[in-house]
Amino acid sequence: MDRYVTGAMIKRLRESAGMTQLQLAERIDVGDKAVSRWECGRGYPDVTLLEPLAAALGVSVVELMAGTDVRNANRSSNMLRSRLYVCPVCGNALHAMGEAVVSCCGISLPPLEADAAEGEHAIKVEVVEDELYVSLEHPMDKGHHVSFLAAVSPDRVQLVKLYPEGDAAARFRRAGVRDVFAYCNRHGLFQVACAKSLQRRHAGR
Repeated sequence: MDRYVTGAMIKRLRESAGMTQLQLAERIDVGDKAVSRWECGRGYPDVTLLEPLAAALGVSVVELMAGTDVRNANRSSNMLRSRLYVCPVCGNALHAMGEAVVSCCGISLPPLEADAAEGEHAIKVEVVEDELYVSLEHPMDKGHHVSFLAAVSPDRVQLVKLYPEGDAAARFRRAGVRDVFAYCNRHGLFQVACAKSLQRRHAGR
């Protein structure tokens, strides 16, 4: 666990909810002096209090411990706003449909920022009937490889995990795909707009 709830966060959420220290204390069955100590940085709430404290303050436990609250700005669940994350410890690849607090192996993960897919990381997209065949001419060694490919459309994220010694390629359902991503374990995330990639390939024929 790399973070714990802070007194400043408790105070800010309590005041935003229009509660006094006594009112918050009564909701979670502690003394108001305990809340005062937490907010002044002279102590921490016991771990058993985190769930009731978060509920009383109207946030999740993850938000409470992260020190930031997350508001749903993606109520339409548009997958084009997805964020991708990769754990540097275990290599786990995750995605969220918008702003989120994501952690793995005890580490808070920042969302990946994609670069243009060029050079060694150029992404080829070909139409094969109702599918897209996505590939890269990229090393697939244990120390340097593409660890996943993803195709994003407004209603879904299709993600295929790749492994060293295999092919840097995958097939995706074609319908609605707007963007294609490739993640290199050394150089990070790369992105190409699907329509743009297909236009380039047709122009080269």
